[in-house]
Amino acid sequence: MATGRGWILQQHTLGASCPAVLSSIDLRRPPSRQPASFVLSIRESSDPFGSPARDSTVSKCSPVTTMQSSEIKAKHIQKQHWKKPFIKLISTTGIKSLPSEIILKIFSYLDAVSLLCTGCVNKHFYHLSSDNTIWLKIYSQSFLRKKSKWKTETVQNSGVSLSLSDSQHKESGYWKKEYIIKKIASGKAGIIHLLKSVNTYTGLPVETKNAIKVSGLRWMIILKERSGNEHVMDQADISFNETSLTVCWYGINCLCLDNLLCLRLYGVTPVLGEGKLYLRNGPWRRSLISEYQLANVTQNADIIGCDALVELYRVEEGVLLGLWNKNEIAFVMVCLHYHQLIERSILGSATMMHVVAPHKAVLDDIDPEYGLHGYQLHIDMHNKGNTYMCGTFRSLFCRKDYIKNGYLRLTVISYKNNSQHLPLVGKVGLSWKTDALEGIVQNCFIMDVTVLDESQKPFWCFSAPVNMETTSRAPDLNKYFGPSYYLNYTDSIGKVHVEMVWMEETQEYYITNLVLYLSTQKVNSWFGRNYGV
Repeated sequence: MATGRGWILQQHTLGASCPAVLSSIDLRRPPSRQPASFVLSIRESSDPFGSPARDSTVSKCSPVTTMQSSEIKAKHIQKQHWKKPFIKLISTTGIKSLPSEIILKIFSYLDAVSLLCTGCVNKHFYHLSSDNTIWLKIYSQSFLRKKSKWKTETVQNSGVSLSLSDSQHKESGYWKKEYIIKKIASGKAGIIHLLKSVNTYTGLPVETKNAIKVSGLRWMIILKERSGNEHVMDQADISFNETSLTVCWYGINCLCLDNLLCLRLYGVTPVLGEGKLYLRNGPWRRSLISEYQLANVTQNADIIGCDALVELYRVEEGVLLGLWNKNEIAFVMVCLHYHQLIERSILGSATMMHVVAPHKAVLDDIDPEYGLHGYQLHIDMHNKGNTYMCGTFRSLFCRKDYIKNGYLRLTVISYKNNSQHLPLVGKVGLSWKTDALEGIVQNCFIMDVTVLDESQKPFWCFSAPVNMETTSRAPDLNKYFGPSYYLNYTDSIGKVHVEMVWMEETQEYYITNLVLYLSTQKVNSWFGRNYGV
């Protein structure tokens, strides 16, 4: 009797010469030791597809061709693959065959977030997961006040039973809707409550970063093509600063700019925030923040800088596009100022932006220059956490003689006063990155401006990428040696003009002139005046 490796070689030799022997062996089981007489007496067997063998008894092995043995092996492999989908079919249909009562019992142990996710499986699960009895229990545990301990148990049970009987008369999903609506409202109220404390230097809420973390707030963009297709992208990178945050999206698969119609920016929050890890694919709600048109961007937008790989285009306000080869999107960067950022990110809807309540002008008939003085500026120049310059300037004013061309002029840093000149610390540049590449564009950075009125209320706030350009104006030789640069930013409320000089000795920029220009139309509507008319 051959055992071990010798027996395996012997059976392999017999299988190559006896097809009947191969057909009789159960290929689904591992080989076991068989007696030598196994070859001489073989019971009637079937091939891998169940057809009986031609010979029930083999007395002499007949030679077979190589093609016949390969056919037998092919049938065996096909039989093994044939059984796998049949097993899957049984496992998938098993839960559907369960009675609804058992499924409801299972659902009663789930929390609200898991129930909402379960309802997205199919229609049957959606109707079962909307059962009023389950949601009434969740609603009562979350919002109804707990009974006092001194009350008897019978009173508690009677109250619950009345609620259950009342839920049977409601339409399916009633308590589910009530729970979601109240949960969203309570979550918004809690976040707004965190924003009441205000920083005296910036006039902005102190707990903005904490409110973003507690609410689970994220930002996403939707790139819509001219054909109607939409590309949804979740934030890939975020950096927090003192008065703003910068969000980046990359990993865009070769989207051609000519095919894009618009870009929509949304704030996304979990529907049922419980202060824990939120499901990435769980129930979320969108709040439309802004929409930007992308038609003819390269012709209409301002190019603020470039390097060997990308070109940076400032589309509108704080939106920056990085382009490969002037046509393919490499990344999208958005700078968001903290002023009313939380409200715009959670209080809007998927189709409508949050409308801020209009400012009511407070009239003052005593001060003849009301609205021309008492301004405060907080400015921050940075690059995703690396601060180049940050300062607060108080008691800014404008004389009536300085109101020209529809603007009030507020001089922050004067070229004539050397004591006011400030340096930019570090090497100035705007960094970017994608999935595979990263770089930095020289002479560009992000500028945050917060202007407060005399009552310490935000008057003008923005965060935007800016760039420095060389100027032909020569610096005063008695003060500085080096090339001169200037920086301009303009929107509907005002303008910012900055002049800088490069110091060769210290290898840094110095701000020699900083002027704000406020629109007289904005000032008149804010204070109820008629300057410049």
